[in-house]
Parts: sequence; structure tokens; C-alpha cells
Amino acid sequence: MDRPGPSEVAGSDASGPDPQLAVTMGFTGFGKKARTFDLEAMFEQTRRTAVERSRKTLEAREKEEEINREKELRRQNEDTEPTSSGSHAVRDCSKSSSSDTSSNGSEESSDSSDDELIGPPLPPKMVEESVKRMEENISRLPPPLYEEEEDDDDDGDSEDDDNPVQKIPDSHEITLKHGTKTVSALGLDPSGARLVTGGYDYDVKFWDFAGMDASFKAFRSLQPCECHQIKSLQYSNTGDMILVVSGSSQAKVIDRDGFEVMECIKGDQYIVDMANTKGHTAMLHTGSWHPKIKGEFMTCSNDATVRTWEVENPKKQRSVFKPRTMQGKKVIPTTCTYSRDGNLIAAACQNGSIQIWDRNLTVHPKFHYKQAHDPGTDTSCVTFSYDGNVLASRGGDDTLKLWDIRQFNKPLFSASGLPTMFPMTDCCFSPDDKLIVTGTSVQRGCGSGKLVFFERRTFQRVYEIDITDASVVRCLWHPKLNQIMVGTGNGLAKVYYDPNKSQRGAKLCVVKTQRKAKQAETLTQDYIITPHALPMFREPRQRSTRKQLEKDRLDPLKSHKPEPPVAGPGRGGRVGTHGGTLSSYIVKNIALDKTDDSNPREAILRHAKAAEDNPYWVSPAYSKTQPKTMFAQVESDDEETKNEPEWKKRKI
Repeated sequence: MDRPGPSEVAGSDASGPDPQLAVTMGFTGFGKKARTFDLEAMFEQTRRTAVERSRKTLEAREKEEEINREKELRRQNEDTEPTSSGSHAVRDCSKSSSSDTSSNGSEESSDSSDDELIGPPLPPKMVEESVKRMEENISRLPPPLYEEEEDDDDDGDSEDDDNPVQKIPDSHEITLKHGTKTVSALGLDPSGARLVTGGYDYDVKFWDFAGMDASFKAFRSLQPCECHQIKSLQYSNTGDMILVVSGSSQAKVIDRDGFEVMECIKGDQYIVDMANTKGHTAMLHTGSWHPKIKGEFMTCSNDATVRTWEVENPKKQRSVFKPRTMQGKKVIPTTCTYSRDGNLIAAACQNGSIQIWDRNLTVHPKFHYKQAHDPGTDTSCVTFSYDGNVLASRGGDDTLKLWDIRQFNKPLFSASGLPTMFPMTDCCFSPDDKLIVTGTSVQRGCGSGKLVFFERRTFQRVYEIDITDASVVRCLWHPKLNQIMVGTGNGLAKVYYDPNKSQRGAKLCVVKTQRKAKQAETLTQDYIITPHALPMFREPRQRSTRKQLEKDRLDPLKSHKPEPPVAGPGRGGRVGTHGGTLSSYIVKNIALDKTDDSNPREAILRHAKAAEDNPYWVSPAYSKTQPKTMFAQVESDDEETKNEPEWKKRKI
């Protein structure tokens, strides 16, 4: 069979499938042909469409600008010449209609032709009516002076908006009495309904703004960590749990009412590699909830680790981050926090460094600045801005520094002269991210602690608030309430708010009057009441304490008499000493034979006669091989003396 040439194949493609090839291959058709696309034509069509759309957009914009320009000219002409405004308006309308017709295409030519003035001029009466109509419209418009005043007011409002100091809510304050020792922890739930405070007196107190009155009393007080100082309190992102970090090595999570949800496990302090332990082995410093993932939180400790946990798994941490110096030695983290999106973990260490890890990579830090603050000082706080690009650090070297994590090679700004004497003095950003707030510490009786505000853009010290005659330890600016909570060194928690700028929170309890104590009802006549006058209500008098003690001794409840052992088969859910089972019978009879023979020789020899009469065990076994016993004859004492030599007898 000869192969067809190229011309034959081309001819078969043009006319259809080759019938001979179809018979050979066993099918009659090749199906649908593939579609072909002309790319150049498609590009040209797209270009034309884009040009047409841009042309229409430009025409519409020019038309709108021309209409606005004509309105301004018309308004100016009406202000200058009100009497001749009618004729000018007619001319302007005619001009605008003609310009509209020229700008539009041929499709709108028929519609715009109706608007043009064709024929003889209008009669004078109609002109006067149109002029009157224009004057009425002009009288309805407000004078231009008011417009200028409104513009000035708008400029003033914009200036107030640009000035972040005007947004600080400090016109009013309330004071919550936590105790007498330092308030070292503050926490506010996301909705702003409840405040929780903790201090050096081991107490954690709950404050409900909606339930409090003007007396400002806490509705609950507890000691979740017994005799350990409270170092950090924080509500979860859902507001249903509170992370409690104390001076112990085990962090706790409690619910909104103070009941324990979980407690982290303690690690093995004898293991060298801290990554192989299940928990912290030394005192905690602080903790923080994950901003996005429910049930995940983080703690840092004196065992030189930062650990992440899950509420559902308290028996082992989720991951371990180990801060290191540039030489690879251990270094203790003093504070830690999550970024706003939860992808980064930042920790400040005792050697003055700030280290930032990726949450999912625990080996090497993503950013490491080795001399952020002076070595040997405890950096008390690191926090991220709301946009997530800036990090603020409050150092133990009396400084506040601002860092850009995108260029983490030097601080953006630094402010000094901010004394601190507490390892948990913190800083925070304002809700609009324009201000940074921190507190200062003072010696007792040497001035007042201040709340200092810095502008983020220039880092200028723009505002100060004198809080009290003690140190300012904690500060918290809630974004929803727009209220500032402050914890002080003399046991006070203060709330600053503005009735116009703030929402709910302290405003709810201030308006409530203080509840008065219920007074006893006064009697109309002065009766002398003797409740124990009647014999049936009279309590017997005890003449001596000895008799009372003897009487209490006989009382099984007051003397705490232990319950006697159960006799019999058992009752009241208690098992008896012996029952009807086989095991109880064996236990009862296993050691009944307690024969105590004082002389063991007699105890053995009492079986000698029976063994001699009826040998059964030992004697038959050795009967054939046992040698014949031969005993030596013992001489008497007289015979011995006879046989002795003479010299012995003389001695005697």
C-alpha cells in the first residue's frame, strides 16, 4: 500500500477525511475540529474597548466639570446683577444646551434639538416671570457668609482630630480600693464589662461595672495561687477565661467567676535540656493569650524558656522557645508577648536583648537585637502597635524605646528619664495608634507617680497625668471603652474616663447611688425585751468550763470520736471484718494457731519418742548405709586420779 503524498493529505484535509484511511483505521469520522483563536484580533478588540471606555469616562468627567463651572458663573452673575439675571440665564441655558449637543454623539442630537430656542424671541411677560422665578430661587439659597463660617468650623474640627491629646479621656476618674499593697496586674475583658486586679497581697479581685454602685466594691475576692504574688492577669480573646501568672512555676487559667479551669504542669528541674521537660521549673514572669487562636497562651520563666500552652492539654506544653546570647548561652526572658496577628512571639531578656521568633519555628529567632536595653536590667514590657509594624519596649534602664520590626537594626525613637522600680511596669498604645502611654515610679514620700503620654510620630512628651503619691505600675487603655485603667503601688486601681468620649465602663457605676444599710424599724413604745425569760427558751448556764469539757468529751460529734469497726456482715456501705465469702473465711482462719513454745528444745524433743517408735522420714533412708555407732567409755573421776602422775597429785 503506497503512502499518500503531502498534496494528497492537504487535499483530503480540505475536502474531508480520506475514505480509504477511514476503512483502514476502522472509523468513519474524526469528530469536531479544534477551535482556532486569532490573538491579534482579540488584542485589537480589547484595545478598542478600553479606548472607548476611557473616552466615555473622560467625556462624562469634562461634562460634569463644565456644568459645575457654569453653575458657579451663573451664581456669580446672579449675585452681581440680579435684575438682568433672567436674560443671562436664558443665554447660559442656550449655551449649555448647545455645548451639550456638540459634546454628545449623533444619538442625542434629536433630544437636544428640542431644548434649543428656535423662532422669535419670548414676549416680555414671560421674561419677567422667569426673572421672578430666578429671584425666588436666589432668596432660598443661604448667604455665602454662613458657608465660610461652616468651613472654619470644619477646619477647627479637623484640627481637633489631628491633635491626639484632645482624645485622652482624663476629665473624670474613679478609685477602686484593691488593698494596701502594690497592684501588680490588671485585666479587662474584651467587652469592657469586668475588671480584674491582682497584687502583692496574693488577692485577685473582680469588679463588675454594670453591677457596682457608687461605693465601688468588688463582688469577688480570691487567692488562686495561695501565697504567691500575682504578676500578670489577662482575659482571653473571647472573654470567658483569665490567665493568672504568679511567682510560682505553674500558670493557672480560671473562668469569669474565679473557678479553676486548668493548671500547667511543673517540669523536672533535674533535666539539663529544658526542651525535654513538660513544663516550667522556675518562677514565672508574665504570660499572654494568643490574639486569634482560642485556648492558646504563652508564659516565660526563670528557667530560660518561653513556652506556649493549650488549655485542652495542661500536662505538656505545645512548644518551647529558648532564648540565647550571641555566644549561645542561656539567658532569662523577663517579658513576652504575641504580635497582633499572632504569627510572631517577642521576648525581652536580662542581657538587654529583644528576640522575636516565628510562632511555628522554635529554633532560631527571626529578629535579634542584642543591646536593646542595658544588660542586667529587667525589661518589664514589650508590646506591638495595632497596625503590627511597631514594637514598644519599657526597659529597666528608665527608658522607653520604639522599634520598627521591618528594620530591626536600631530603635526609631528613645525616651529617657522614666524611672521604674517594678519588674512589671508596662506601656501600651492608644486605640488610634497615635500615642504611647507608660507610668513612672517614685520613692515613698518623694513625689507622685505619673502617667506619661508620647506621640508616636515624633515621640515628643505631649501630656502627663499625676496619679497619686505612689508609683504607677500598670496601665491599660481599652479600645472599646476609651478609658484608661491604672494600677498603683499603694493598692489603688484608678479608672480615667470622659463622659463625652468614653463608652460604658465606669460611666455605668458612677450614676448609681450608693445603697444605704437597712436600719432596724423603730418601735412606737419602748418595750424591754427579754428573749430568755421563759423557761422553754432559756439556755442552761454552765457553771464551770471543766464540766462543759467533760460533757463535750462524751458527745461523739463534738469530740470527733472515730467510728468503731463494723461487726457482722457490714452495713451503711462499709465492709465488715469478715463475711460469708471464701476469701474472708481464709483471712479469718489463716493465723488461728498461734502456739508459742517458750523452750525450743522441749518443742523438738517432744516428737523424739514417736520418731524412735515409728521411724518414717530419716532413719529408713540411712538404715543400710548408716555406720554403727561407737561411743567412748567415760571413766569416773576416781579412776582418773589414780592414773595421774605423782607430780600432779602433789600439786593438787
